[in-house]
Amino acid sequence: MNLAHALRLDSPSPLPIPICFAGAGGKTTALFQLARQLNTQVLVTATTHLGVWQVPLADRHIIASDPREIQLPAEGITLVTGEVENERTKPVSETVLNWLHEKAVKQAIPLLIEADGSRQKPLKAPAEHEPPIPPFSEVVILVAGLGAIGKPLTDDHVHRAELFSRISGLAHGGIITLQAVTGALTHPMGGLKNIPQGARRIALLNQADTPELKSIGGEMARGLLKHFESVIVGSLEQETFNTLERTAGIILAAGKSTRFGSPKQLLDWKGKPFVRRVAETALHSGLEPVVAVTGFHHADVESCLRDLPVSVVHNPEYEQGQSTSVRAGIQSLTPNIGAAVFLLADQPQIPVEVIRALVETHSNSLSPILAPLVLEERRANPVLFDKVTFPDLLQLTGDTGGRAVFDKHRVEYLPWHDDILLFDVDKPEDYERLKSLASRE
Repeated sequence: MNLAHALRLDSPSPLPIPICFAGAGGKTTALFQLARQLNTQVLVTATTHLGVWQVPLADRHIIASDPREIQLPAEGITLVTGEVENERTKPVSETVLNWLHEKAVKQAIPLLIEADGSRQKPLKAPAEHEPPIPPFSEVVILVAGLGAIGKPLTDDHVHRAELFSRISGLAHGGIITLQAVTGALTHPMGGLKNIPQGARRIALLNQADTPELKSIGGEMARGLLKHFESVIVGSLEQETFNTLERTAGIILAAGKSTRFGSPKQLLDWKGKPFVRRVAETALHSGLEPVVAVTGFHHADVESCLRDLPVSVVHNPEYEQGQSTSVRAGIQSLTPNIGAAVFLLADQPQIPVEVIRALVETHSNSLSPILAPLVLEERRANPVLFDKVTFPDLLQLTGDTGGRAVFDKHRVEYLPWHDDILLFDVDKPEDYERLKSLASRE
């Protein structure tokens, strides 16, 4: 997928204005790559210096100290800067910046702002006056170059290495580690500095040009996602990206189990209740948060989960059908959740591996819906739903689950070899078969 899709900035809905780039290790490249992919009229400006060699990345360049000097064309990428001095453009004035912002908002024109300088180094630490991120910024993309990992912490690899040492805790001259970079990016005087409250935060880990660096980026994402809505790991040069976000697990555990005759959520599977087994699988898979939607025998089901880091949402309308539980689960999620995996309480045999595979595959494509395809012919659970499907899931009614929205969104399939995914417990004889399968493991 391209950068615009990885950033979730390619949807038909109006773009947030403006989008700012800070940090080091590919800001300007990322900004203009995104501008080209927006395929429309785009405004670009900078609250810091740009090298004159970067100016040709735009279709046209306007030097302006006063808004009256600006005549915007109807298409293409227009770069607006201050005057050129010593092979660098000066930042735009506050008056011009505010005019560009007002113009962009009124006419729904994307406005991209470079709001940091790094002297072409893969990493940096901000000085006292940096980064000059406008207070009205709606999205801030913090860029870092993974190419610095394994190199010594010196000015050869890090802009303001002494400051970086101070905020990361890594000794000057020491080998740069992923822990040091993560610490600097999440420090209030480092990567988080001057990001306006309420702005959407995205970390872009560039220069992941090898499998090893991609793996390092994935490991860093665990800590970064506590502070950023998403972490993009990839290579601007190769134009390959993975979007790592928080993926929720929603356990549907509210049903009455009418055909079975007793609450299936409480049946034993390898010494533990079904619902607890499913919750533990979700947690071990790395899903966060994990939400259990309960209804029938609510107190008993909740007691099975009491000592686990699981949010329990009671659905008092469970008798009106599975859609009410789907809605309750989605409504419990915060806006920074990128997707949700729906798990059924009567499928304790679902392995951790398939959930992890769903999440990893989704990070490569951001497909709206992703489901296992068993032995190349049968669709199975669990199913992952991207956040773009959440509005439709919230419109479900009656005894319909998430599959009712399959016709509205593109569905991608994950080939899976094990037909254990197809097994669920509807009747007592199904339960006996499931127990016999467990005894043979």
